[in-house]
Amino acid sequence: QVQLVESGGGLVQAGGSLRLSCAASGHTFSRYLMGWFRQAPGKEREFVARINRSGGSTYYADSVKGRFTISRDNAKNTVDLQMNSLKPEDTAVYYCAAAVIFGSYDYWGQGTQVTVSS
Repeated sequence: QVQLVESGGGLVQAGGSLRLSCAASGHTFSRYLMGWFRQAPGKEREFVARINRSGGSTYYADSVKGRFTISRDNAKNTVDLQMNSLKPEDTAVYYCAAAVIFGSYDYWGQGTQVTVSS
């Protein structure tokens, strides 16, 4: 299995940027599809972005497309989420997750808080 630890959250003004990072340890990182999810207070957790094993293919939720970029470094066992043009509605706890099988995220980090002030 794999252990995931997120970092990089914080407080930022609307229009600003943050870069989240997720460090993986344990099993071979490159065997996992990786995704970022978020959960705002009182709301269900929602998908944000995902990246395939090689890093050559990405997919984004419509709400973040064009503003967020997911990337991974298999040599460093990390997956990042660059978030630009942040909006107050991006405020949430952000989680990274790993999947062996597409769509089945079996491993989750503890989350990192992102707060965007207006």
